[in-house]
Amino acid sequence: MTTVTPPDRDRTATRLLRSSAEHSYDPEVEIDWEAPLVPGKYFVPPHRSSLYGTPLWEGMTEDQRIELTRHEVASIAGLGVWFETILMQLLIREYFKQDPTAPHAQYALTEIGDECRHSVMFGRMIARLGTPLYQPTGVNQWLGKWIAHTGVGPRMYAAILIAEEILDTLQREAMNDENVQPLVRMVSRIHVVEEARHVRYAREELARQIRSAGRGRLAFDKLVIGRAAYLTGTRLVDPRVYQAVGLDPEEGRRAARANPHFRETMRWAGERVVAFLSDLDLIGGPGTALWHASGLLPRTVRA
Repeated sequence: MTTVTPPDRDRTATRLLRSSAEHSYDPEVEIDWEAPLVPGKYFVPPHRSSLYGTPLWEGMTEDQRIELTRHEVASIAGLGVWFETILMQLLIREYFKQDPTAPHAQYALTEIGDECRHSVMFGRMIARLGTPLYQPTGVNQWLGKWIAHTGVGPRMYAAILIAEEILDTLQREAMNDENVQPLVRMVSRIHVVEEARHVRYAREELARQIRSAGRGRLAFDKLVIGRAAYLTGTRLVDPRVYQAVGLDPEEGRRAARANPHFRETMRWAGERVVAFLSDLDLIGGPGTALWHASGLLPRTVRA
């Protein structure tokens, strides 16, 4: 039995389909993958590096600082690919239940197409950077597989929004920063333009899902959402990146977690999505401790 699509969902989907037709990009064509990296340029704005301002940062050479940001942007991209892969599985399962003639269903497929290109783009960038692939492992990897196979309703859209909107905030700054490598800036620009549609789609769908969800279901969803926030906040920069500049991963992780500059970066990156989820009352309950541990809560928000 197919799901009947509310008219407002179709109106939004129709606008997004039109925007997709007018403003979609092929990274294979738009990006010069053979262009050399520019000596002396960072891979993330230096003030967004996890160790910026710490004694460890002060003890590094300029080349070491640049090298650290090379691995940090690879970590961010690796987490982005990981979440996009989960999202594509969730969307195709949702599409399977819908009427394929409805614009809402058709936009879901269009977004999957966008995410396929984005995942290829991030994968090619990581390969071009020559870094390891940094992605969640252990229990985080298991939880990712679990939500990919079971995610529905508010927890599905909220968990993905957390990763999408944090990445979007970071990339909006990076794409306009002339201190950042042109390759990273172009990847960021393409992703920002197309991701704006995905965020609009997910935000509106999440608000609709909230209206039909029961209190018991929402209590469990808040826990899952809190765990997604914790994973994103603590693994956006994988501790293994510090090995690239000769640091012990645990030493680097502790320094980053205590670094007031990086803590402010994480609060800044999460501010928009945290405000949105707070308005929907999706922060709190059994996920409260996870949200606090994630480092994403602005000082003005108390779960």
